[in-house]
Parts: sequence; structure tokens; C-alpha cells
Amino acid sequence: MPILEVSGVMVVFLLILAVLIAFVTEVVPNDVTAISVVAALVILEPWTSVGTRAAISGFANPATVTIIAMYILSAGIQNTGVVERLGVYLAAFTAGRKYRALIATVCTTGPIAGFVNNTPVVAVFIPMVTGLAEKTGLSPSKLLLPLSYAAILGGTLTLVGTSTNILASDFARLLIDGRDGIGIFEFTGLGAILLAVGLTYLLTVGWRLTPARVPVDSDPVAEFDLDDYLTFMHVRPESAAVGLSVETFDSAHPEIRILQARRDGDAYAGPHSDRVVEAGDILVVHGSLQAVNQLREDADLGQRARETVSGETFESAATDGTLAKAVVPEYSPYVGETVAETGLHDYHETSVLAVRRGGDLLRSNIDDCTLQAGDLLLVRTTPTAIRYFTDTGDLVVADEQALEHLATADIDEITPLSSKTPLAVGILASVVGLAALNVLPIVIAALAGVVAMVVTGCLTTADAYDAVSWNVIFLLAGVIPLGIALESTGGAAVVAEFIVATSAILPPIGVLFVLYAVAGVLASVITPVATAVLMIPVGVDAAARLGANEFAFLLAVMFASATSFMTPVGYQTNLMVYGPGDYEFTDFLRVGGPLQLLLAIVATAGIAAIWGI
Repeated sequence: MPILEVSGVMVVFLLILAVLIAFVTEVVPNDVTAISVVAALVILEPWTSVGTRAAISGFANPATVTIIAMYILSAGIQNTGVVERLGVYLAAFTAGRKYRALIATVCTTGPIAGFVNNTPVVAVFIPMVTGLAEKTGLSPSKLLLPLSYAAILGGTLTLVGTSTNILASDFARLLIDGRDGIGIFEFTGLGAILLAVGLTYLLTVGWRLTPARVPVDSDPVAEFDLDDYLTFMHVRPESAAVGLSVETFDSAHPEIRILQARRDGDAYAGPHSDRVVEAGDILVVHGSLQAVNQLREDADLGQRARETVSGETFESAATDGTLAKAVVPEYSPYVGETVAETGLHDYHETSVLAVRRGGDLLRSNIDDCTLQAGDLLLVRTTPTAIRYFTDTGDLVVADEQALEHLATADIDEITPLSSKTPLAVGILASVVGLAALNVLPIVIAALAGVVAMVVTGCLTTADAYDAVSWNVIFLLAGVIPLGIALESTGGAAVVAEFIVATSAILPPIGVLFVLYAVAGVLASVITPVATAVLMIPVGVDAAARLGANEFAFLLAVMFASATSFMTPVGYQTNLMVYGPGDYEFTDFLRVGGPLQLLLAIVATAGIAAIWGI
């Protein structure tokens, strides 16, 4: 091997190592890491063999364009209200029975996720599922993890089920002679088997292994340990607060928030209320003990030390405010911003009271807290803000109490079906049909569907742009050229040699299983997209060296990348339920580890039986 080529392999391996470390540690957002790869590949062109055109090819890659289109098509379906309406019907189906709630959750989410992007599906179902848990006397934790896993399993049903499937189709076209991608339903048979096996596991063994982390009917104040941060104070006649509006008084004391004011048994919400404070009013104040003590001295307020604030305090009297839990999704514009920078308080009348991040609980200096994907926020907010967050997806409201009014409203008021529903569903069905019948390539059919969605008014152009998770797109466009470098420098062949070496002690099906297992573990550590980009060339090269079926090895990587269960960071739906379920990192390993091993065995056997090795 020439010196330059050897050096090229080493440079690419070092670059991949740096990228993996950056992905795991998240020192910068993953999409930023991916874009830096584009620049690095061109700068190191003498070793990477990737020029400018190849480095930016990820942006024009059919897989990238198709994924953008599918995000938009999914948004068109989402806007119809069909998924929300289904969630209401599920509540009726469960009839207060715990096991029915589990069946309804997983058996509905899985099939839907085969055709609609699973991230918004999970976003819609999180509050519905927590509501089902409350009505059945079940811990939400028992349903939220199965919800995420069922959505992931559904992605194996069709080519459009997940971005890794679309990416694998493009690699099949590029790397395997005679292959023109993958048909939209070509692997649906095996996907249905994996879905059935996975759901059976979730309904039996997984049900027993899933912990009940969040207590039934848990009080949010106790759950976030806010006893020392919420205080009842009463307004004395000589207090400086008398005669001021709640908003004016609150603004004068930035270290605290007035969440509620009470008078003669009635309550009204703050801190944006224009109601004037009067002597005898009771104020519910949020802030550290030091800040509250300072407020008491400055404004001459009395403190009702014997009375404690609880979740019931906010629900016992009708106001225009409510306590809610909300998840910061991976695609939220708030990721990387401090709470103060988000403008939640100023523009959405939403006060962040606490932030749960994994096992950490942040309750002081909240305004200076930089939000991360997966953070669970306890907020005091308004119905208008909740509707805004639900419509935009900036936050995923994960609390059933915040949506409690849905239970008593008319179903058509709760989840009105758009007049465009038949059009939107018909457009998606047409896209799938045209691609399945090979009338049009999937990328062209999907783009035509986007045009149809906009022209018919199912989506506005603004909605279409907002529907795309651009961080995922930039991640994809950035790592695709890294896969090109791995292949062109011979790096994929080097890694393939190690996998092929296992053939000395294993039969071909055993080698296929090893490849599946390695890809599955890698997908749980870094993103499934990055795993597919790096491991598909390795798998195809290993198959060629063994004289095996290259397509079978590609499918193994595709299925392994799409089914990542062992960590909360391996798949974005896992991250979305991490906070609301109050899970520990090890919960994903305990519940998802056996599932991933089971699917590895079933998928390997299924690939061998259907496509041969």
C-alpha cells in the first residue's frame, strides 16, 4: 500500500475518532461537528482524497433531499389532526385498565411511525400517554419508554420509516452493482416481523423490566424538590407592593417570580397580570431563600412559614395559568440558549421554575441555565403558550394536567380535523404508491408531494420550512462525505478485514450477526445516521471479501442503525421521554439491551432466510 494511501487511512481514522468523541461528549452540537467534517476533508484533501465537490455532495445527495421532503410530508399529515384524534380515541379504548393503556400505546405508535416521522408522533403522544397513565392509576414511566421503542420499531416497516432507511437505499445504489436503491416495501415483511417481535417483548418481558420512576399522581412541586423555592407571602397594609400591578411589582424584583396572587378565596395568575396588589393579598413567590428574604425586607411583606406550596395550590383555584412539564426537543430553537435568552418569560408569559437534566436538578440561577436537548422543564405557563409550543414543536408539553381541559371539551373542539385531511392523506398515499410501483424515484415522488401539499394549501411555505429538522439535515450532509473518504482511502476495507477475520471461527451468518451487533452498539453511542454512513461501506466491503451477498450485509447495518434502544442519546425519541419518565441511564440498558439482542438474532436470521448470505 503506498505511503500516501496508508497516511490517508490513518488521517481518516483519526478524523473519525475525533468526530466520535465530539458526538459522544457533545462539546458542540452534532450538526456543527458534521459541518466541520466538510471543511476538514477539503483541507486534508491530499490524504482524504475528497475535494470540494465531493465534500459538499451530501447536500445534493438524493437521501438528504428525500429526508427533507419526508419531514414536510409528515408535517402535512400532522396538521390534519388525525394523530391527535387517534390519541383521544385511545383514552376511550383503555377504559381505565393499565394493560390496555400499554397495548393502546405500543400497537398504535408502531404502525403510524412506518409512514409518518416518529419524532412528531412521539411529541403528540407524550401528553396523551401521561394522561392515560393518570386515568389508569399507572406510573407514566411504565408507558413512555415503550412509546419510544414502539416508534423506533415502526421505522423498520417501510423505506420512508426513518432517515437511515433512505440513506441505506442511496448507498445500495452507489456501492452494489445492479442495484437501483431499495424498494419502498422491499423489506416490509422482515420489518413487520421485527415490529411483532418487539411489541411482544414490550408487552411481556419489557413491561416487567420497565421501572415505575414517576409516582402515580406525583406532585410536580415535590417531584422537582421545590419546597424551599416556593413561598406564601402576605401583603401588609404598609407594604411597598400595595397599589402596584403584579407585573410592575414582579419586574422590580428580577430575582423572584410572583406565580399567583390570592384574594378572598379567588386567585389570579402572575407575573404578567395587570391586577393591582391590595393589602391582605396572598402571593405565591418563586425564588431562593435568600431572594425571598430580601423581598420580604425590601417590600415589607409577611411570610406564612407554616403553609407549604404544592401542585394543588395552582390547581385549586381557576386562573389563566397552569403548571406544566415540558421537554426541550433536539430540534428546538432553544437548545444552546440560556433561559433568559429564549424569551419564554417576556414573550410567552412562561416562567421556568426548575430544570431536570438526567440525574441533575437545577433550581437556582435558572435564567443563566443553558438549555440542552432532553431537558425537562417545570414551567408556570398559560394555555395560549401551551398551544404555541404544541403547534411549533419548540417545547413538547409532557404533562397531562396542562391539557386536562381536553377531557371535558367536545372532541371536534379538542382535535378538529382539517378540511384538508383527505387531500393530505391522499398526497402521502400517492407518494408511497408512485414510489412503490416504480413510476417515479422516491426522491422525485416525495418532492412532487411537497409541491402538492403547498399548492393545495395543506401546508404554507413557512410551515414547510419549519417542519424540517435542519440539524439532522446538516448532520447528514456533513457525515456523508466522511463515508466517501472512508471508502476512497481504503479505510472501509481495513475495518472490513477485521470483521472478515471472524469468519475463521464463525460461519457467514455469524459474521453477519457480528456486523449487526457492532452497528447496533455504535448507533447507541453516536447517531444512527452517522453509524449508517460509516458502517454500510464496511459491511458491503466485508461481504465482497467473503464472497457473500452484499445487499444482505447492507440490510444488517440498516436495521441495526434504525433500532437503537440501549441509551437515551442513541435515538431522539429516547431523549424525548428521558425526562418525563424520570428514567436513569441504566434503565435504557436494562430494558433496551435484551430487546436489541433479540432483534439482532431475529433480523440476522430473517435476512439470511429471505435474501440469503
